[in-house]
Amino acid sequence: MKITYIDSGVLISATDGVSRIAEKALEILGDSQREFASSEFIKLEVSPKAVYNKQTEEAQFYEEFFSDVTYWASDLTHIVQEAYQIATQYGLAAMDALHVAAALSVGAEEFVTTEKKQNLCLEYLVLN
Repeated sequence: MKITYIDSGVLISATDGVSRIAEKALEILGDSQREFASSEFIKLEVSPKAVYNKQTEEAQFYEEFFSDVTYWASDLTHIVQEAYQIATQYGLAAMDALHVAAALSVGAEEFVTTEKKQNLCLEYLVLN
């Protein structure tokens, strides 16, 4: 099993359901050869807005994903410290650095994100 950290953009794209990125996101999320990793940062990025806007199906989708997460990044003090180092070394924005640090903290083997210069496809970053 491959430990995969799913970025918030992948989850948001999966709820779209009609684009090429949505199809690929759903394929990844349905892959039985993966165990998923996440953090409270991801949860905070996706769930509150869906709940506030009463987007019940979207909120339920996120909760189902989070209930399937095997690895939770929980050492927030360490993650923030590592994120600072990552951000200064690679020039990442704060939230992106927090996600990378969270993924590394749980031993994720890959980081799947929609972040890319053209933002046209899913990107796989091999972490280990």
